[in-house]
Amino acid sequence: MIKLSDLGQVYIVCGKTDMRRGIDTLASMVKDKFNLDPFSGQVFLFCGGSQDRFKALYWDGQGYWLLYKRFENGKMNWPKKQDEVRELSPEQVDWLMKGFSIEPKISEATARNFY
Repeated sequence: MIKLSDLGQVYIVCGKTDMRRGIDTLASMVKDKFNLDPFSGQVFLFCGGSQDRFKALYWDGQGYWLLYKRFENGKMNWPKKQDEVRELSPEQVDWLMKGFSIEPKISEATARNFY
């Protein structure tokens, strides 16, 4: 398995992205919509509506990599807030790839029972 956080800082583009988009359109979106540098060596993640697949855009210094992954079982817990990009920690990337939320929540009842 490719560990995305080993490639560089990972950013998640929240909400739905048209998964028919290719390298040039995704790189343009990173630059124009979010004012980030697609040539920075950072990883940008995009997800469609079904949340069982994503694309990762990465510049390695010589060219772009466009990685595409489809989960056979389950879905990712992708943030739905449109027009937002977030910087992820390596732990959050790992959680996302395992189908967990990048913002785990502990219910009040669980927290009370824990302490």
